[in-house]
Amino acid sequence: MLSLFLVALVSATLLPGGSEAWLARQWCQGGTPLALWAVATAGNVLGSLINVGLGRHALHYRDHRWFPVSSRSLARAEHWYRRGGEASLLLAWMPVIGDPLTVLAGIFRLPWWRAALWILIAKDGRYGLVLMLAEAWLAPLCR
Repeated sequence: MLSLFLVALVSATLLPGGSEAWLARQWCQGGTPLALWAVATAGNVLGSLINVGLGRHALHYRDHRWFPVSSRSLARAEHWYRRGGEASLLLAWMPVIGDPLTVLAGIFRLPWWRAALWILIAKDGRYGLVLMLAEAWLAPLCR
Protein backbone atom coordinates (compact mmCIF):
# COMPACT_ATOMS: atom_id res chain seq x y z
CA MET A 1 0.00 0.00 0.00
CA LEU A 2 2.85 2.40 0.75
CA SER A 3 4.23 1.86 -2.75
CA LEU A 4 0.83 2.71 -4.25
CA PHE A 5 0.64 5.88 -2.16
CA LEU A 6 4.12 6.96 -3.26
CA VAL A 7 3.56 6.16 -6.94
CA ALA A 8 0.25 8.06 -6.88
CA LEU A 9 1.88 11.02 -5.12
CA VAL A 10 4.77 11.27 -7.59
CA SER A 11 2.39 10.79 -10.54
CA ALA A 12 0.46 13.88 -9.49
CA THR A 13 3.52 16.12 -9.44
CA LEU A 14 5.23 17.38 -12.56
CA LEU A 15 7.33 14.21 -12.53
CA PRO A 16 6.22 11.34 -14.77
CA GLY A 17 4.47 8.38 -13.24
CA GLY A 18 1.97 5.62 -13.93
CA SER A 19 -0.28 5.29 -10.91
CA GLU A 20 -3.17 3.71 -12.83
CA ALA A 21 -1.08 0.72 -13.88
CA TRP A 22 0.28 0.37 -10.35
CA LEU A 23 -3.25 0.51 -8.94
CA ALA A 24 -4.40 -2.19 -11.37
CA ARG A 25 -1.38 -4.30 -10.42
CA GLN A 26 -2.15 -3.96 -6.72
CA TRP A 27 -5.77 -4.91 -7.43
CA CYS A 28 -4.64 -7.97 -9.39
CA GLN A 29 -2.56 -9.05 -6.42
CA GLY A 30 -5.69 -9.17 -4.30
CA GLY A 31 -5.77 -5.72 -2.75
CA THR A 32 -9.05 -4.57 -1.26
CA PRO A 33 -10.62 -2.24 -3.84
CA LEU A 34 -11.91 0.32 -1.33
CA ALA A 35 -8.55 0.54 0.45
CA LEU A 36 -6.67 0.78 -2.85
CA TRP A 37 -9.04 3.48 -4.02
CA ALA A 38 -8.56 5.51 -0.84
CA VAL A 39 -4.76 5.16 -0.80
CA ALA A 40 -4.31 6.04 -4.49
CA THR A 41 -6.67 9.00 -4.19
CA ALA A 42 -4.95 10.30 -1.03
CA GLY A 43 -1.48 10.07 -2.57
CA ASN A 44 -2.54 11.68 -5.82
CA VAL A 45 -4.44 14.52 -4.13
CA LEU A 46 -1.44 15.21 -1.90
CA GLY A 47 0.82 15.29 -4.96
CA SER A 48 -1.50 17.77 -6.64
CA LEU A 49 -1.55 19.93 -3.53
CA ILE A 50 2.25 19.98 -3.69
CA ASN A 51 1.82 21.43 -7.19
CA VAL A 52 -0.61 24.03 -5.81
CA GLY A 53 2.03 24.96 -3.22
CA LEU A 54 4.71 25.23 -5.89
CA GLY A 55 2.41 27.47 -7.90
CA ARG A 56 1.86 29.74 -4.91
CA HIS A 57 5.59 30.45 -4.80
CA ALA A 58 6.39 30.30 -8.52
CA LEU A 59 5.66 33.93 -9.35
CA HIS A 60 8.36 35.09 -6.96
CA TYR A 61 10.82 33.87 -9.59
CA ARG A 62 9.15 35.02 -12.81
CA ASP A 63 11.71 37.77 -13.39
CA HIS A 64 14.60 35.32 -13.37
CA ARG A 65 16.00 34.31 -16.72
CA TRP A 66 15.69 30.60 -15.90
CA PHE A 67 11.95 30.85 -15.12
CA PRO A 68 10.38 28.18 -17.39
CA VAL A 69 7.33 30.19 -18.53
CA SER A 70 7.37 33.41 -20.54
CA SER A 71 5.22 36.36 -19.51
CA ARG A 72 3.15 35.88 -22.64
CA SER A 73 2.53 32.19 -21.91
CA LEU A 74 1.65 33.01 -18.32
CA ALA A 75 -0.86 35.63 -19.48
CA ARG A 76 -2.46 33.08 -21.84
CA ALA A 77 -2.61 30.52 -19.06
CA GLU A 78 -4.22 33.06 -16.75
CA HIS A 79 -6.84 33.91 -19.39
CA TRP A 80 -7.60 30.23 -19.94
CA TYR A 81 -7.71 29.47 -16.21
CA ARG A 82 -9.91 32.46 -15.40
CA ARG A 83 -12.25 31.49 -18.24
CA GLY A 84 -12.64 27.95 -16.94
CA GLY A 85 -12.49 28.99 -13.33
CA GLU A 86 -11.69 26.74 -10.46
CA ALA A 87 -13.94 24.04 -11.91
CA SER A 88 -11.19 23.50 -14.49
CA LEU A 89 -9.52 21.49 -11.73
CA LEU A 90 -12.01 18.74 -12.54
CA LEU A 91 -9.56 18.07 -15.39
CA ALA A 92 -6.70 17.58 -12.91
CA TRP A 93 -6.89 13.82 -13.55
CA MET A 94 -5.94 14.20 -17.22
CA PRO A 95 -2.47 13.45 -18.52
CA VAL A 96 -0.38 16.40 -19.74
CA ILE A 97 -2.79 19.21 -18.71
CA GLY A 98 -3.82 18.08 -15.24
CA ASP A 99 -0.57 18.81 -13.42
CA PRO A 100 -0.12 22.30 -14.87
CA LEU A 101 -3.72 23.11 -13.93
CA THR A 102 -2.94 22.40 -10.31
CA VAL A 103 0.12 24.66 -10.50
CA LEU A 104 -2.07 27.40 -12.00
CA ALA A 105 -4.51 27.03 -9.11
CA GLY A 106 -1.62 27.90 -6.81
CA ILE A 107 -0.37 30.75 -8.97
CA PHE A 108 -3.81 32.34 -8.98
CA ARG A 109 -4.22 31.78 -5.24
CA LEU A 110 -7.24 29.48 -5.17
CA PRO A 111 -7.85 28.78 -1.47
CA TRP A 112 -6.35 25.47 -0.36
CA TRP A 113 -9.62 23.88 0.71
CA ARG A 114 -11.36 24.68 -2.59
CA ALA A 115 -8.41 23.41 -4.62
CA ALA A 116 -8.37 20.24 -2.52
CA LEU A 117 -12.11 19.69 -2.99
CA TRP A 118 -12.02 20.04 -6.80
CA ILE A 119 -8.90 17.90 -7.05
CA LEU A 120 -10.38 15.25 -4.75
CA ILE A 121 -13.47 14.96 -6.93
CA ALA A 122 -11.36 14.60 -10.08
CA LYS A 123 -8.85 12.12 -8.69
CA ASP A 124 -11.40 10.05 -6.80
CA GLY A 125 -13.46 9.64 -9.96
CA ARG A 126 -10.46 8.60 -11.99
CA TYR A 127 -9.33 5.91 -9.57
CA GLY A 128 -12.89 4.65 -9.17
CA LEU A 129 -13.06 4.25 -12.94
CA VAL A 130 -9.69 2.48 -13.05
CA LEU A 131 -10.90 -0.02 -10.47
CA MET A 132 -14.18 -0.59 -12.33
CA LEU A 133 -12.25 -1.21 -15.56
CA ALA A 134 -9.88 -3.57 -13.75
CA GLU A 135 -12.87 -5.52 -12.47
CA ALA A 136 -14.43 -5.68 -15.93
CA TRP A 137 -11.34 -6.40 -18.02
CA LEU A 138 -8.66 -7.87 -15.77
CA ALA A 139 -10.70 -10.10 -13.46
CA PRO A 140 -10.36 -13.21 -15.66
CA LEU A 141 -6.58 -12.68 -15.87
CA CYS A 142 -5.91 -11.85 -12.23
CA ARG A 143 -8.30 -13.72 -10.00
